[in-house]
Amino acid sequence: MIRPLLMCFVLCVVSGSSKPTERKSRVHDEERLSRLEHDDDKNFDYDHEAFLGEDEAKTFEQLPPEESKRRLGVIVDKMDSNEDGLVSEEELKLWIQAAQRKHVEESVERQWNDFDINDDGLISWDEYRNVTYGSYLDDPQAEAEYNYTHIMWRDERRFRVADTNGDLSADKQEFTAFLHPEDYEHMKDIVVQETMEDIDKNGDGFIDLKEYIGDMYTSEDEEEDPEWVATERQQFAEFRDKNKDGKMDKEETLDWILPSDYDHTEAEAKHLLHESDANQDGKLTKKEILDKYDVFVGSQVTDFGEALLRHDEF
Repeated sequence: MIRPLLMCFVLCVVSGSSKPTERKSRVHDEERLSRLEHDDDKNFDYDHEAFLGEDEAKTFEQLPPEESKRRLGVIVDKMDSNEDGLVSEEELKLWIQAAQRKHVEESVERQWNDFDINDDGLISWDEYRNVTYGSYLDDPQAEAEYNYTHIMWRDERRFRVADTNGDLSADKQEFTAFLHPEDYEHMKDIVVQETMEDIDKNGDGFIDLKEYIGDMYTSEDEEEDPEWVATERQQFAEFRDKNKDGKMDKEETLDWILPSDYDHTEAEAKHLLHESDANQDGKLTKKEILDKYDVFVGSQVTDFGEALLRHDEF
């Protein structure tokens, strides 16, 4: 059986070899909030996942509007940490950060028992490898479509970086760093290395414009490029390639995929505030949030799901 992290890599390989239907992002800080496209002209799904976390957003999608609004009201009371009856931008930001941490923690918990085979409270590299690559290890010839040996080597390399005490076993924090390396300072180099290996097709240790665009979009003969491709070319020239040598090195790639000068959580808090602040006073009342509840949370138009998934906190 091939496990989730491996399948994520395989899907990246597949999408890189076929024409993507949508723009692909490599920016980890943005994907931390949601992997969905942020386009409010289409829907507010990105905002829902950013505000609630992916799992909770799916729960709200199954609720009728009135129940969705009621639960959002409960959340508003929790967000208002100083109990002044208003939700500030900072309180919004802190809530979004907490929602994302909860999503990561629950994701790790769901996978933990699958890999901790001997129930010793640790996941060894051998346990992870055997569970993830079991079918390949049993019969390498049956999995000949992909180079699983290389993928397994990459996993082990990342595992060793996450394994801060070097015992080849991961506790909860180390395993979280392995699964979500973008959240850990000591994992940034491996995130950059993996990204460059995926995109650097000519193996020169850099990402040039052709490789940069090719990672997001592959044009077909005589087909006109989407408008955003021209925008990305301009982004590469003006912002990505800081030293103007026609390619991105490791530092420039780091600034691209894990930007230190742009906080996506803060940007999302400002966005939600802007969308909902009817009187433009820089803070949100419960009424302002509930009036714009569809920006914050999803719901089902019918009564389906009214009795579903009533969590204790609601």
